[in-house]
Amino acid sequence: MRWSFAENIVSQVLQFSIAIALARLLVPKDFGLIGMLSFFIVVSESFIDGGFSQALIRDNTSAPEDYSTVFFYNIAVGLFLYCALFGCSGFIGGFFAEPRLVSIVKVLGLGIVISSFSTIQRTLLTKDVNFKLQTKITILSSTVSGIIGIGMAFLGWGVWSLVWKKISEYTINTAMLWVWNGWRPTLVFDTEAFRKLFKFGSKLLVSGLLNTTFNNAYSVVIGKWFSATDLGYYNRAAQFGTLPPQSLTYGIQRVSFPVLASVQNDKARLKRGYKNLIKNVTFISFAMMIGLSASAKVVVLTFIGDQWLPVVPYLRLMCFLGMMYPLHAINLNMLTVLGRSDRFLKLEIIKKILVVPALAAGIYWGIKVLIIFMCFNSIVSYYINSYWSGSMIDYRLKEQIVDILPSFALAVVIGIAVWSVSLVAHFVPPVVLLIQTAVGLSILIAVGESLKMETYFQLREIVASTIIRRRTAVQTP
Repeated sequence: MRWSFAENIVSQVLQFSIAIALARLLVPKDFGLIGMLSFFIVVSESFIDGGFSQALIRDNTSAPEDYSTVFFYNIAVGLFLYCALFGCSGFIGGFFAEPRLVSIVKVLGLGIVISSFSTIQRTLLTKDVNFKLQTKITILSSTVSGIIGIGMAFLGWGVWSLVWKKISEYTINTAMLWVWNGWRPTLVFDTEAFRKLFKFGSKLLVSGLLNTTFNNAYSVVIGKWFSATDLGYYNRAAQFGTLPPQSLTYGIQRVSFPVLASVQNDKARLKRGYKNLIKNVTFISFAMMIGLSASAKVVVLTFIGDQWLPVVPYLRLMCFLGMMYPLHAINLNMLTVLGRSDRFLKLEIIKKILVVPALAAGIYWGIKVLIIFMCFNSIVSYYINSYWSGSMIDYRLKEQIVDILPSFALAVVIGIAVWSVSLVAHFVPPVVLLIQTAVGLSILIAVGESLKMETYFQLREIVASTIIRRRTAVQTP
């Protein structure tokens, strides 16, 4: 867990720093052009994985030929999808009325093929709970690709600096996995193993396709009915407002999934681990996202400048979506742990019906109304997710709300205090942001200590033990 958190924290700091530098060197339209293609890239990546990664992680009896079979499937699908994107590049450029997209998609699509070579490598490391190696690779690839992107932007490459940053990240990440991880495929494709894994993974594939399709449909709608600049503002708000909790949740889930899967038959132990997961993640994400919403304008001015001020109202709303994300992801993860990919798929189909009115509202009333509808859908989706997953381990919605309510109340207090600082502190934005951060952390610590909040003390113990281990490691010859 420490290595998984380290990867996410360092990776986010790097990506955040790189995004800030690029935002100051490029214009919103450059980011919007890449955002128009995000739908095609993430849908392709869902096809490549096909739900097989989770199927392999969950299956404690997987044989070597199973991994080789999935490896060759990944590559075949990656090549096929790249050819499809290449052939449809003219249509994509015409649909968005952006001729530059024709050449951009032909280059950016290469990342799909490169990434397909790394899927099984990461699956094996995750199943072995080896996040130390993954952390090193992520940090290295993020750093080098970031330097490439910033350098190209500085030299005036515009949107192409974003394209080659992404391609270099895919390439370095995949190359390092093959150099440092010892697994190599054998020339075998076991049709029986494929059918076994596909039976479980296919439902996750369809669920993943539904999820990525509808989640990225917002970008398609904005790019088609508004402009690349508007989409650039929306994507910046989404990055600031949802990427931190998504990364936090991903870092925890990829550790917890193989661990919880190993005790899937012990429902009492599974529920205890699940409750702790919910309480600890929401304690962090609620405070972080409500605090960010309260300081949105100061954050935008501090990091990316006044040319990005239209992002502020979108960001305030996006923070609510970010706050809810861990609850969705962890509840759905429990269905996968228990092998109910069929129920996972049914829930995704039901929830995606709710997306249609949001898209229609966005087209008719604008981007802000679109995000408001997304927030409403998030509440309804949480009820649906928690009802079905909670019923399987006797952890109902009411019990979940009781567990997370103290964290929510504390986060609201922090948000009010942080917002109040912006009203009375008349300094340059970076100084105001430092004051807001100090106030928020002080309230978090003071309330946690005075009320003796169980979740706070658990997290404090984790941090303290990590620091002690680090000091011991440094002092030990």
